[in-house]
Amino acid sequence: MAQVARIKLVSNEIDKINDFISEVREISDKLGVSLRGPIALPTKKLKIKTRKSPDGEGKASWERYQMRIHKRLLEVTLNDRVLRMIMKIKIPRGLNIEIKLV
Repeated sequence: MAQVARIKLVSNEIDKINDFISEVREISDKLGVSLRGPIALPTKKLKIKTRKSPDGEGKASWERYQMRIHKRLLEVTLNDRVLRMIMKIKIPRGLNIEIKLV
């Protein structure tokens, strides 16, 4: 059975994830290996609600901030050449990558 790598991508900017996925897809097409994904994992929403006025006087108005953390999962059939080419892809700042060999 061929070895499979599970690549988990986490970032708060979806464009960075999509760019990395397109580069991995090009590599898999060029070398003829199978690629499953991207599988969308649940997006985590971090919410903060703060009061606008610092002293509590006046109108009770609130500011709401939200940050979304996007996650995707890829499964790639591996050989040495594919793994080397994936490791050479430039990783943008703010994109976390976790690779597990299954």
